[in-house]
Amino acid sequence: MGCGGSARVPPSDPQDSSGLRLWKRRWFVLVDLCLYYYRDSSEQQVRGGLPLPGYEIRVLPPAPRAPRAPPFLFTAEHPGMRTYCLGAETPEELHAWVCALRRGASPLPGGYSRDTEGSWFRSLFVHKVDPRKDAHSNLLSKKETSNLYKIQFHNVKPECLETYNKLTEEVLPKLHSDPDYPCDLVGNWNTWYGEQDQAVHLWRFSGGYPALMDCMNKLRQNKEYLDFRKERSRMLLSRRNQLLLEFSFWNEPRPRQGPNIYELRSYKLKPGTMIEWGNNWARAIKYRQENQEAVGGFFSQIGELYVVHHLWAYRDLQSREETRNAAWRKRGWDENVYYTVPLIRTMESRIMIPLKISPLQ
Repeated sequence: MGCGGSARVPPSDPQDSSGLRLWKRRWFVLVDLCLYYYRDSSEQQVRGGLPLPGYEIRVLPPAPRAPRAPPFLFTAEHPGMRTYCLGAETPEELHAWVCALRRGASPLPGGYSRDTEGSWFRSLFVHKVDPRKDAHSNLLSKKETSNLYKIQFHNVKPECLETYNKLTEEVLPKLHSDPDYPCDLVGNWNTWYGEQDQAVHLWRFSGGYPALMDCMNKLRQNKEYLDFRKERSRMLLSRRNQLLLEFSFWNEPRPRQGPNIYELRSYKLKPGTMIEWGNNWARAIKYRQENQEAVGGFFSQIGELYVVHHLWAYRDLQSREETRNAAWRKRGWDENVYYTVPLIRTMESRIMIPLKISPLQ
């Protein structure tokens, strides 16, 4: 089993302008651990092959090239052996080639069996997932805690946002500090970029669903809170919430000092893909923790299902750009993007500013 695609190859140094006119397009087929090439897609005779294990696949930096050279170049290098150079026409084509070849060049996982897998090439597109013996919430969430999270989205009338924030800052901290209520404020924000005039609140219930129900029952008897809800309702255009669990491989959200801006990236996944999403991110989260930007990762349990929320903190928008760009320079981050993008139906990003009462500043 394999797959083919075309790329351009040089007969000499790709930076040598005298040889650029000789770049030729060849048809490549990747089967198991070897990259075979042909003159074109109709040719039956193999022109050559490259066993990939041990090769380093490297993207060449942008540099001045003659007009006929491909705009995106990458190499396959191995100590003591010939270096192969290939060219791609688009960033998407480059990304697909590099990810596929790097997978082939990396050592195979232990226990690999050609009989059971059929072909290694299938793993370039479909990660093998063991048969599930439990709900994905039990497989992906933390076992050592029973925290349940609630996220609230309140769309506020534009003329009422300041009054809404003031009222919120008066009432919610009392619930947070009252030991009779098993709930904690994790963060409170106004959306800066994204949906305007919106407030986002994240709560943690230590003790899971029993703690949630205990808290809700007590709030029904709390006159101050009932008055607060009544007054708040006059300021809202709409509201919605979700109950969430936290991914086992993410940090637990902890109070932090500011000033920071926060990004909430929300992904609506295709049904049945949550396990694969979690498996990929469990390997990739290490690429996004150097600057302590990873705040928390959650997936929905009640409300709209197959929704993932990743919460990040940055000093400012420039820091956000630099941090995200730095991740792309780490080998392995591109593979995470390559394998998770096909799992997404829609995605949304919010840049948020914390309220004065937010433990996440």
